Amino acid sequence: MDRQSLLKKVGSVQQLAYVRPITYQEGRSSGLKAFDVKNGALQYQVLADKCLDVGQLSYKGVNFSFLSKPGLQGRGHYDTHGEEALRSIMGGLFFTAGLENICAPCTVNGKELPMHGRIRTTPAEHLSADAFWEGERYVLRTSGEMREAELFGENLILRRSIETCWGEKSLTVTDEFENQGFRPEPLLLLYHINIGYPLLDEGTEILLPTRSVTPRDEASRGQETRWNVMDAPKDNEPEYVFIHEPVTDKNGNVIVCVLNERLKLGLRLSYTAANLPRFMEWKSTASGDYVVGLEPSNSSVYGRLYHEREGSVHHLAPFAKETNVLTFTVLDGTAELQAAREEIARLLK
Repeated sequence: MDRQSLLKKVGSVQQLAYVRPITYQEGRSSGLKAFDVKNGALQYQVLADKCLDVGQLSYKGVNFSFLSKPGLQGRGHYDTHGEEALRSIMGGLFFTAGLENICAPCTVNGKELPMHGRIRTTPAEHLSADAFWEGERYVLRTSGEMREAELFGENLILRRSIETCWGEKSLTVTDEFENQGFRPEPLLLLYHINIGYPLLDEGTEILLPTRSVTPRDEASRGQETRWNVMDAPKDNEPEYVFIHEPVTDKNGNVIVCVLNERLKLGLRLSYTAANLPRFMEWKSTASGDYVVGLEPSNSSVYGRLYHEREGSVHHLAPFAKETNVLTFTVLDGTAELQAAREEIARLLK
């Protein structure tokens, strides 16, 4: 529908699409600032106080994302102390892991590096939220800047923009990382994308054009034959992690889809692979911790210490920049789910 036709049918466009600043007011989330973004049937929250990560994502009232047992919360005193991160990692559509470390906590040169790093708890500065006509497109955009820095240490900047457009079923995250220091700095990065019930359910499929599937550990070994299908919840089941070698499309993007045939809904992820050469899958069928994680990364699931031993820590040179683009698209109906299957099949030929 063009702009004039749409405006004939509404008083304010906000009855259909908006970006609204909100502040949560109870429990561990008290004081957490965010933006509530509604684009027709698509709705999500951008967490301004937590790296502009996206919290809940829903479509037509159906939840797509995972919320862990600690629930929605702001920044707490235990966010960045070793494995205490397990008490503050909420899940959400995605959270950003890095920038000094991903995965398990460790100590490097006497310095403690917490699980999944510190950037996910960093509040945004230079916040902007806008909704505007760009020709015939009604654009909803949030943006801001996060700084991970230390006296006599690193000075890394993440500039993030998240955009959606009226009439579309997608949102695009554009991240620019810059080293504003005067020495090369480690830059370990993992996008921890978390799919939850009811999109994730028994029989939900994960489609990925992968050349190989390698279990991370003994608990995962023997489970790799079912990496692409979700099982029913099981009490006290261990987590499984699989390391993939994905095939890119002609544009250098990796495509991953999560499909629920019963609901006739799915989620398609497309991301630029140039700076994210690794992909891990986290599969937890444990009762109460029921989630699949899609994890594009520039570093190994074995974390910072692995790269230190191998001499392969990724560094960003002084004043150098790297940009990543991730697009999440809702798939609705049999035809769109089938098109996703065909797309992945073509990439595997």
